[in-house]
Amino acid sequence: MAVMKFKFNQKKRVKLAQGLWLMNWFSVFAGIVVFAMGLFLKIELRKRSDLMDNSESHFVPNSLILVGLLSCAFNGLAGKICYDSLDPTKFAKWKPLLKLYLVVCLFFNIFIFVVALLCLLMRGSLDATLAKGLKSGMKYYRDTDTPGRCFMKKTIDLLQIEFKCCGNNGFRDWFEIQWISNRYLDFASKEVKDRIKSNVDGRYLMDGVPFSCCNPSSPRPCIQYQVSNNSAHYSYDYQTEELNLWNRGCREALLKYYSGMMSSMGVVVLFVWALEVIH
Repeated sequence: MAVMKFKFNQKKRVKLAQGLWLMNWFSVFAGIVVFAMGLFLKIELRKRSDLMDNSESHFVPNSLILVGLLSCAFNGLAGKICYDSLDPTKFAKWKPLLKLYLVVCLFFNIFIFVVALLCLLMRGSLDATLAKGLKSGMKYYRDTDTPGRCFMKKTIDLLQIEFKCCGNNGFRDWFEIQWISNRYLDFASKEVKDRIKSNVDGRYLMDGVPFSCCNPSSPRPCIQYQVSNNSAHYSYDYQTEELNLWNRGCREALLKYYSGMMSSMGVVVLFVWALEVIH
């Protein structure tokens, strides 16, 4: 961006045009990188969109994609202008449009800076989105026969295995919901009847977790049922023994994954912004 007027002789003018031409095409490459980052982030978020509370989380990847496309367009055009400036007859057609182009570039640079800040400061909003989305998704874990929700069990199991996590904030979250479908409960059993009657909402609650919460690195066979019952297992202390379940909640795991990714992308976008301001 121009900040003051200078006069150059022909030789310096040619060198300046060539230097700006190279910088603009380098910025085009940077725009492609930003576009690819936005696309990658959008795909990663879409993979787990069913575990997020709203679609606002896609604002950042959409903005990155837009920044990448606009950066390629503006810098490609600027490269063309720099190339044509070597020929006075070709440059004459661009001269009336330069002020408008600079104003547009000014607003574009502000937009890039805002997007970079969003990448760096989205942690709080993402935390709330994941907390609500995971809590809602866990309630539908048992609905394997319900159209539109039959995939939720697989989604959550794969999530817990991939990110080595359990529940929303921890494995105890599974104690508060009925995660086994009524289809697989024997209602003639006294134990099942007692558990359902003991709950105000008539749900089958137990101190157990899905298999995907089990840590395969533990030397002990996984204890996923009666987790808090010391007498149900040999040489076992629920309060003091390190359980063979993942201790970290999936909200924390996903938040660390996505916020780390967005922070790295924010740094790259700041670099692109600095590059745009310099030239």
